[in-house]
Amino acid sequence: PHIGCECARCEAARAEGRRELVASAAVEGRTGWWLLDATPDLPAQIHAQGSMPQGIFLTHAHIGHYTGLMYLGREALGAKQMPVWCSPRMAEYLRSNGPWSQLIELGQIELHEYHADMPVRLEEGLMLTPFRVPHRDEFSDTHGFELRHHDPTAKTLGGSFVFLPDIDQWDRWDRRLESFFRPGAHLLIDGTFWSGAELPHRDLDEIPHPLVSHSIERFRDAARETQTTVRFFHLNHSNPLWDRHGPEAQQLEAAGFHIARTGARHDF
Repeated sequence: PHIGCECARCEAARAEGRRELVASAAVEGRTGWWLLDATPDLPAQIHAQGSMPQGIFLTHAHIGHYTGLMYLGREALGAKQMPVWCSPRMAEYLRSNGPWSQLIELGQIELHEYHADMPVRLEEGLMLTPFRVPHRDEFSDTHGFELRHHDPTAKTLGGSFVFLPDIDQWDRWDRRLESFFRPGAHLLIDGTFWSGAELPHRDLDEIPHPLVSHSIERFRDAARETQTTVRFFHLNHSNPLWDRHGPEAQQLEAAGFHIARTGARHDF
């Protein structure tokens, strides 16, 4: 449920003691695992994995995506040199602003800078490539991630996984989402809002996420033709897709798309 919201959906969740975790993903390899985005639910998400990650990759500086770093500090875990990967602009933001700068000064996190379209090797056969996306960039720029698995003994490239929680309208991007579509590809993409009618008191030009209702029409044919699996996540509390049996969820599934679910596993 959303803070200060008394809508029927949030009130029902409170009454039922039900709470969804903020959107993130764990990438499991042969030698360990890596966390994509450090959310305010970082303790629960790490506990669910049963061990600490080998590193953390941050997409951008909005509160749902990096503030979980606070749990690595002296008031909580007191981590030792946890590798944190981010863009140069995001790194400068963390170095220049407390309390994040203290994590660096005390050696609790160790910053590593990635660059758009330059792969980062996680382990043998597993690469992560950041890609730049347009978004509200008050404190840092914004990236999504593509992960590729490659068996050097195989004749063909392995599967892929795309993590894209936040982006402005698709037409503001200098590339096409379809460039990631291929057999065996799994995409988690921005599903913040179903329609523009969800927040009548807000100027949607200030929060121009692509609408799910538009995205399914835009990508339906290409996803089917390429056998690409597309799941929407990062849902706002106002999004009717929280009703898994509602007409919007049924429309989405009928179009061949899916809603991401907490704890779901996807092999690639």
